Amino acid sequence: MKILLFGKNGQVGWELQRSLQPLSKLIALDRYSSELCGDLTNLNGIANTVQKVVPDIIVNAAAYTHVDKAEEEQDLAYIINTKAPGILANEAKKLNAWYVHYSTDYVFNGNDNNPKKENDPTAPLNVYGQTKRDGEKLIAASGCQHLIFRTSWVYGAYGNNFIRAMLRLGNERDSLKVVNDQIGAPTGAELLADVTALTLRTALQRPDVSGLYHLTASGHTSWYAYARLIFEQSQKLGFEFKMHPDQLISIPSSEFPTQAKRPLNSCLNTQKLQDTFNLHLPTWEMPVIRTLTEILTTKS
Repeated sequence: MKILLFGKNGQVGWELQRSLQPLSKLIALDRYSSELCGDLTNLNGIANTVQKVVPDIIVNAAAYTHVDKAEEEQDLAYIINTKAPGILANEAKKLNAWYVHYSTDYVFNGNDNNPKKENDPTAPLNVYGQTKRDGEKLIAASGCQHLIFRTSWVYGAYGNNFIRAMLRLGNERDSLKVVNDQIGAPTGAELLADVTALTLRTALQRPDVSGLYHLTASGHTSWYAYARLIFEQSQKLGFEFKMHPDQLISIPSSEFPTQAKRPLNSCLNTQKLQDTFNLHLPTWEMPVIRTLTEILTTKS
């Protein structure tokens, strides 16, 4: 059995290289891979790669994730987030292979207080969310066996993310404003990778589990409370900042305009995933603290 992984050097792809190794022979690519094409902007190239490798499982951890920049680079976001996943899904269908894909809470507008279920109507507020939703639709339309995982607020010890941004800004600024009215679940790349491996074990035996699932850590928080946890825990670990933690200022989204509009409520209901695969998802705080500790320990 062979697994073909796209996006090996992203936050999730980095962890997937660890979690997928025990399952099968793993062929991991990024956009710069030479012998095989891993560049999702090269649609013919990635189709040819699948045809050459003939994998049993395709895992796509690559995506266009610059949410604000996508408002200007709509065509590029569409190719990477919509057309490429559709191509990979069609190739998976031809091979009777499984296709694993990651999507986002941004497919919803977040205008109510309820955690969204998989079958709730989508209504993305920005180009990034639109292209990810349209990618989901092409995957489903292909008829391939698939696992689509919608997630939120992804972070990891490797790569750029909110934790690293807060650590950097805390050293550069005397004060920092963070929005307090956008709610979601910070979700570790490590959790996404481990759940992917676990669910694939089941999927290979049970084709009926093919479908769309919400996968986030349990619980929820605001960006402001998330940032406060990062600074408080960093201090406990002996890490000092230029900015005093009291200068972390809570503001509404209206005071922090961005090029792309964000949903206020990014909470996802994960009950379907937990029931189908007999899983218990951890609360968000402890994995954040573990990752923060890893980052700070590495820095020192």
